[in-house]
Amino acid sequence: MSTTLPIDQMIDTQRGTISREIFVSPEFHAAELEKLFTRAWLFVGHESQIPKPGDFFVSRMGQESVILCRDSRGAVHVFLNSCRHRGMKICRYEQGNTSLFVCPYHSWSYTTDGKLQGVPLYRSLYEGVLNREDWSLIEVPRLACYKGTVWASWDAEAPDFLTYLGGAVDHLDQVLDCRDGRPGGSEVIGVHKWILPTNWKFAAENFLGDTYHNPSHRSVDMIGIGPSGEKGQRRDNEYNKGQHVWVGFPQGHGMHSVWMPEQQEYQPGYAQYPEVDEYFRHCFEERKRRQGDKARLMPFTGNLFPNTSYHGRQPRGLCVWHPHSPTETEAWRFFLVDADAPAAVKDVLRRFYMRYSGPAGMTEQDDMENWLYATQSSMGTIARRYPFNYQASMGAYKTNDPIPGDVSLQITDQTPRNYYRVYSRYLKGDGWDSLLGRDLQPIQRAAE
Repeated sequence: MSTTLPIDQMIDTQRGTISREIFVSPEFHAAELEKLFTRAWLFVGHESQIPKPGDFFVSRMGQESVILCRDSRGAVHVFLNSCRHRGMKICRYEQGNTSLFVCPYHSWSYTTDGKLQGVPLYRSLYEGVLNREDWSLIEVPRLACYKGTVWASWDAEAPDFLTYLGGAVDHLDQVLDCRDGRPGGSEVIGVHKWILPTNWKFAAENFLGDTYHNPSHRSVDMIGIGPSGEKGQRRDNEYNKGQHVWVGFPQGHGMHSVWMPEQQEYQPGYAQYPEVDEYFRHCFEERKRRQGDKARLMPFTGNLFPNTSYHGRQPRGLCVWHPHSPTETEAWRFFLVDADAPAAVKDVLRRFYMRYSGPAGMTEQDDMENWLYATQSSMGTIARRYPFNYQASMGAYKTNDPIPGDVSLQITDQTPRNYYRVYSRYLKGDGWDSLLGRDLQPIQRAAE
């Protein structure tokens, strides 16, 4: 497919205007599936979901159903969930354990390392013609396991995952590392899945650091829904003494974090659960001891280009926005805890996750209402003639001050402007040097 959409006219990051067409147009949706989701690194799942040989978890990459599995030797694979014979889904369960994937249509079977093993009536129908080695499951050419998370790309020429992350890795680490500062160590304790009538980019953009929409959550703030369950701000004032920073990176990633003072102190957040509060107090002190100055970086929200968002502290998890159509998205939230956390801690966090997030969560309902009405009200003939405004804090950021990246100290549209700059480059079919922003100097980024 050759994209002929007038992208540069619709995405004007210098003026700070973006056409509504990119949120509702079937043409843009088709271009995204071909030009973006076939190249970018996408989150597939977590190794804790497939701990044993033969374990599998059915995931998605764009609109494609894929199987994340561990073969008999313990190696991790990601396969297209489609039989090579007539395309039937070979795995229709969400997760489980198996020694063979057997297609329910004609019973072709595949081993957990993707090899075609069983072909009914092989000798009478296929012998001398069908070479089993040529008909293995379709496997992603690029796969990366990073601190328990599994990522994949359909582009064999894609850069390695850490190059793709760039400076955003410091922010992702705060989500994946143990609360006491040890590297890695998280596990998935549950996945929420639901479908909402909105374009997937509304959700991804929200996590780039759209603090401007906080009035939407005013009722939640008034009630108080901190981890302890007591009244107070949603996150129990953990960030009160820090400097909020909105950070963008050339690869399109963006996040809202907090740069804490050097002499930060633990803020109790679990007063009614003494055992849990003591656990987090210990983790706080250990993290400072292990990480030193790096421990000053506290994660809030972020989005790793294109569609993997996160909550960094409470609740802590990865959110993936899977496109179904221009106006329908399937949302998946992977909730994370430290694998070796006490059972009491995991139980309190699990209950908080359910109160806060997901289709029945108090804040998620606010967000979904915003996104679905923004989508609906942008579909009309007249509405599509008028662009969205992304002019907040134009140029109000510094590069690598006080932390790496393009950093704003105030609420900003710089992170979405940067996100859509990169988005437009994917849709134009740019090479990887361009997609990684290697052609941009800080002064050029400021102009955009």
